Amino acid sequence: MAEKKNIEKRNITVFGEETEFDGVLEFKDNLIIEGKFNGTITAPTGDLQISKKSVCEFNAMEVNSLVISGEVSGKLIAKERVEICSGSVVKSDIQTSRFRIANNVDYSGQVSMLEEEPKVDLFEVASSEYKQAMVVHTDVIK
Repeated sequence: MAEKKNIEKRNITVFGEETEFDGVLEFKDNLIIEGKFNGTITAPTGDLQISKKSVCEFNAMEVNSLVISGEVSGKLIAKERVEICSGSVVKSDIQTSRFRIANNVDYSGQVSMLEEEPKVDLFEVASSEYKQAMVVHTDVIK
């Protein structure tokens, strides 16, 4: 019998196209920036999405995961993953565990890969679950 997993509800906050934020921001859930941002973000458990028309300048930024579709500059740290979508302009040094960059991206900077082992104990899970954790860890596509 399959066991149902509890899906954690996470809040989503949106900074609209006409929003301009300058300063230090901390959050725990999901943030979508559609406007302008200048400053520092500290959200080690938060997921950040930067929309196509956004312009963001970071003094420093640390999040769980990051998806960029707009214009970004500054130092970026994303513990889990960074994805840069087509049409983006990114001038940043990036540290992350997984990195994906699309075609038609204007990127300058350095990428440093963080090494993190999967958080799955071989002796406590079924082989299929462990295999899936390894696939996610190495970002291999079947």
